[in-house]
Amino acid sequence: MRRIAAIFIAICVICIAASVGAVVYLVFGVSGVESSIVALAVMLTLALFNILSSRMRDRAHIEDQIADLSRGTADLSRQLSEYGRRLSAVESDKFGAAGRAKAAADPLAAEIGELGNLIKQLAETVAAHESALAATPKTREMEISSPLASAMGAAPAIASAPAGGGPFKDKLRSEMLALIREAIDSNRIDLYLQPILTLPQRKVRYYEGMTRLRTASGELMLPADFLALAEAEGLMPRIDNLLLFRCVQVLRRLLSKNREIGLFCNISASTLTDPQFFPQFSQFMEANRALAPSLMLEFSQSAMESFGPIEQENMAALAERGFRFSMDQVTDVRMEPRNLAERGIRFVKVASGLLLNRSVAGTDIHTADLSDLLGRHGISLIAEKIETEAVVVDLLDFDVRFGQGFLFSPPRPVRAEALQGVGDRNDVIARDGGLSSGTSRTDSPDMVPHQQAV
Repeated sequence: MRRIAAIFIAICVICIAASVGAVVYLVFGVSGVESSIVALAVMLTLALFNILSSRMRDRAHIEDQIADLSRGTADLSRQLSEYGRRLSAVESDKFGAAGRAKAAADPLAAEIGELGNLIKQLAETVAAHESALAATPKTREMEISSPLASAMGAAPAIASAPAGGGPFKDKLRSEMLALIREAIDSNRIDLYLQPILTLPQRKVRYYEGMTRLRTASGELMLPADFLALAEAEGLMPRIDNLLLFRCVQVLRRLLSKNREIGLFCNISASTLTDPQFFPQFSQFMEANRALAPSLMLEFSQSAMESFGPIEQENMAALAERGFRFSMDQVTDVRMEPRNLAERGIRFVKVASGLLLNRSVAGTDIHTADLSDLLGRHGISLIAEKIETEAVVVDLLDFDVRFGQGFLFSPPRPVRAEALQGVGDRNDVIARDGGLSSGTSRTDSPDMVPHQQAV
């Protein structure tokens, strides 16, 4: 067909060229040789034009064919990819079933082994108690007779110390107040740090700063011993002043080693309303505004619920400077996360016992959903007072990502050298619980050693 078309075109070209030559010869009176040259030129021009047009059409046709071939190749590649994906899915389903079964069986086997160890330990403990009771029958008689003696008003043979007892339990209010004032005036205020770890990785992410007072004889006064009395006598701003200054010192030292570390600093509610201390407090925080992302100010839930207009205004002023807040000592999990987030609260600490207490009444949300609820508003939940591994396992089911407690490490005193700006930057907390010198071992890149539970 193409050959016939080419012959037809050639005939047409010859006819057109002959016509042009005849017109030139007859109409314009040009000689026969010149008319033949004109006709030949027209014929060559038309032939060249036809050849070029033909090649352009062929090129366009070839490009269309190449495009069609490319599309076909792409479709084939997609089909091969789909077949490969389906094959991989079939293989993963085949081998994944065995993997899932093994993954489900391994924790069960581990729990069975742990249960066996616990039973063995229980048996050993019972045997030890039975042997001790058999060896001391008089002690057994005293234990049996103690309830009867108590009921009759007599003093028991063995008296245990009451809850919350200590070296200051028998002190009068005036004596305790004198000890507190003397410790503050003598600058015997120690800073203790307790780590807050990520779960389940157990990497130190934050520290909480805690205050301890020391008497002249070296006895430690815990917050339970002095906090209520110091609050009532208006001494907390002075304690908070020194605590905050030392927290900033330690935080700068920690950040020089690990930029991802953070520090919680407990502040009394009376500090926000003290007309003499708060302006200095505000200026100090403004001067250390660069530490705002790493320094969290912590208040109790009861204190935050009792905040008045002055406390709210001063708290908002700190929030405008970029400082974040934490709420601890939570006794009621009925809270409004949106309201907390608007006030600048980014952390909420809840005791692990309260989180795991499924019989908590009067709550609008199950404690297992509390972490997710707070997280949707940019608030992190920290489970505190963790003392056993079983509690950690239960908290992981509640999607709790931070933990704090004696299982990981008790509060440890900050070394005196760290507060004075000397010594090794890695040696911030005393390992032996005192302010003695020595080299501390760092179990993680977070500078401060902690007890890593196995």
